[in-house]
Amino acid sequence: MFIAMNRFRIVKGEEAEFERIWAERETHLAEVPGFVEFHLLRGPELEDHSLYISHTEWENEDNFTDWTNSDAFRKAHAKAGDSSKKSVYMGRPQFEGFTSVQTVGG
Repeated sequence: MFIAMNRFRIVKGEEAEFERIWAERETHLAEVPGFVEFHLLRGPELEDHSLYISHTEWENEDNFTDWTNSDAFRKAHAKAGDSSKKSVYMGRPQFEGFTSVQTVGG
């Protein structure tokens, strides 16, 4: 399993707008081979921002890499640079990728 995460620092007071943007976006993930699951996670609130993480599970890293080079990825991110959304974000997201080395089921 491969986990792809992006950390987003969201301007304090813009959390509802950020969550709306994500809820209304077209992901195109379901059409991508190897996609398992997506989560948008809300983290701690700091003085000037709130932390969010997008958490995507893939069967393997190659599936994730293929997604980043696909038409589905381009369609899903076509509006990412929309200037009306820039006031929500404190800088660019920070990507982190992880390969699973141990899984414990419940």
